[in-house]
Amino acid sequence: MTGTPDDDAGEVIPFRQADSDQEPPPPEPGHPEPGHPDSGHPEPGHPDSGHPEPAHSEPGRPETGRREQAAGEPGDHGEPAEVIPLSPRRGRALRRAGLISAALVAALVAAGAGMLMVVRPYLSPDDFEGTGSGTVTVRIPPGANAEQIGTALADAGVVASSRSFVNAAQERAVANRLRPGHYRLRKGMAAGAALALLLAPASRLVRRVVVPEGLRAGEVLRRVAQLAGLPLKELQGVDKSLIGLPSYAPGIEGFLFPATYEVEPGDKPVDLLAAMVERWGVAARQVRLAEGAARLGLSPLEAVTVASLVQAEGGTDADYPKIARVIYNRLGSDRPLELDTTVLYAQNRRSLKVTERDTKVNSPYNTYHRHGLPPGPIANPGEKALLAALHPAQGDWHWFVTTDPAHRITKFTNKESEFVRYREELNKNLGTG
Repeated sequence: MTGTPDDDAGEVIPFRQADSDQEPPPPEPGHPEPGHPDSGHPEPGHPDSGHPEPAHSEPGRPETGRREQAAGEPGDHGEPAEVIPLSPRRGRALRRAGLISAALVAALVAAGAGMLMVVRPYLSPDDFEGTGSGTVTVRIPPGANAEQIGTALADAGVVASSRSFVNAAQERAVANRLRPGHYRLRKGMAAGAALALLLAPASRLVRRVVVPEGLRAGEVLRRVAQLAGLPLKELQGVDKSLIGLPSYAPGIEGFLFPATYEVEPGDKPVDLLAAMVERWGVAARQVRLAEGAARLGLSPLEAVTVASLVQAEGGTDADYPKIARVIYNRLGSDRPLELDTTVLYAQNRRSLKVTERDTKVNSPYNTYHRHGLPPGPIANPGEKALLAALHPAQGDWHWFVTTDPAHRITKFTNKESEFVRYREELNKNLGTG
């Protein structure tokens, strides 16, 4: 019987293209060009519209990152003053020593002023006050550190200076919690307020696309188009040679791994499909698909096809290895598989009711008339179905019936008389008996 896809898709798969363009860190303090301190007021950027502003509470006035400048002893600048011995010309000597001391003080004062200009942006950087106004979308690339994030915020007019943001992140010790992505922020924000929004999940512009196990490729594409806001025609028209399918895959059916994917502004249909195929590849390596298929005398495509049949037939996780065993037993006895799910796939419909007329459909996927496996997968299986296909249970069953689909109760037998009785039980539960 046909199964019902499970809405719990498990893990979250984020996918981004690595961003290699990263701003270099600012020069070390102490070597500025005289007379040109950083103004700390970049031109604001342009907000990226197209998404409603996420709901979040209005942040208060967090720490701005300003600190009082600490007074310190002047450093050792220049040679020490010459010691002048007393002499009969004492008055002149004192006057000379006084002139030297005055010159030294003036030099130290000038050096201190220059040093102050160097360290001031670090000790008390420019910063806005309050929570800002308007909206602006800022992209934080993967691998960006606090300083690079601060530069991006300053370039967009969110904060007054990169250093104010870095100081705020360091004071709160949250630099390692900043994630890449697109964020809806405001212009003219205090650095602490901007940091608070970057740490708030509601500020991140991302759509989560949950792909349940057992969906067919066409169903996956329609679901993705709806949840991710991507054009269905563009998803359907993606060049399959660009998404990393294995060489033996006849198409995308069976290779769009069920999981939860995060889609951000700017992500394209090819990016999402490539991420799904990449995640399938991870699962295939984890379950050792190639080795397991060879052990069973199957090609990798045939193993994925069996897994798709197991997934489509439904039942509980514990039933999957038993369903796989029924498939292998029937293949070994040269009996047709006679699976309703393959007939429904051929008709591009879903139903719990399959009539005798349905079993006569002219299609290579009709396993009532065609011996062996169908030409390819009929659904997109998850990891448990893949494992079941590679590690079937031990048993002599040749039939199974999901007698109670509502409660996912499946019964197995090696007697055709019991199979007929199980079918009658199913029809009764469906109200067709």
